[in-house]
Amino acid sequence: MIDPVRPTAPRLIRAAVLVTAALALAPLPGLAQSPPPKVTFPAKVPLPPPRPASLGGSKGPVVVAPPPAAATTAPALKPAMPAAPGPSQITPQMTNREIIERVNAALNAVPFMSADFTQVGANGKRLSGTLTVLKPGRLRFEYDPPATVNIVADGNQVAITDRKLKTQDLYQIGQTPLKFILKPGLDLARDTVVTGIEREKDRLTVNLEDKSTFGGTSKIALMFDPATLALRQWVVTDPQGYETLVRLENIDTKTRPENDFFVINRLRN
Repeated sequence: MIDPVRPTAPRLIRAAVLVTAALALAPLPGLAQSPPPKVTFPAKVPLPPPRPASLGGSKGPVVVAPPPAAATTAPALKPAMPAAPGPSQITPQMTNREIIERVNAALNAVPFMSADFTQVGANGKRLSGTLTVLKPGRLRFEYDPPATVNIVADGNQVAITDRKLKTQDLYQIGQTPLKFILKPGLDLARDTVVTGIEREKDRLTVNLEDKSTFGGTSKIALMFDPATLALRQWVVTDPQGYETLVRLENIDTKTRPENDFFVINRLRN
């Protein structure tokens, strides 16, 4: 991802790196469901006492209530078996290939999403903004002020626009890493090079290399919640060695964005 305030890298490389980082994001799976509440049933209700004969009524036989049963202690319940791992959970027994398959399924699970993001550039500068994705091929990645850059992909082209400089760079999606992230049926092992997987207690990291980036190979580290495989953050290392971290918050996978949110407003010279 480009740091919009860092002017040292050539514009073409910086633009490609920004697109790489922006589109390392994919939809998130839903939250794990809580277990159903425990239902308790009342003890057996005793029969009512017989109606006294002196009160009259039916001439049928008198029903005698059985003697109360001796109190017994209910047997202790056996502990419930632990639930089987859900489809997006990672277990220690899984191979790297199995983990990649689970990650692919999680990234492909939801066709749209939006989130707030915080970006930390190589110079320590913090920026924020909103990210919106609508598969296939559409994305809007917009920075809050004071940054003046936004990125829009309309399904065919990607536009990187600087409102302050009044410039706009257009690329075909096939010329950028967008083709790997926004196309249906993403397979990280097929569409990128998986260089390693790191398993930690509170984080799962998948390390990738993308050789299609302008200017050389970019390295991407995608970081997931190991319990739900929700993508929480990523780090992009551009071909020049600059690192950019992006962290996601307020993720929404329920509200579908409107199609006109991804229209490229082309600047006129």
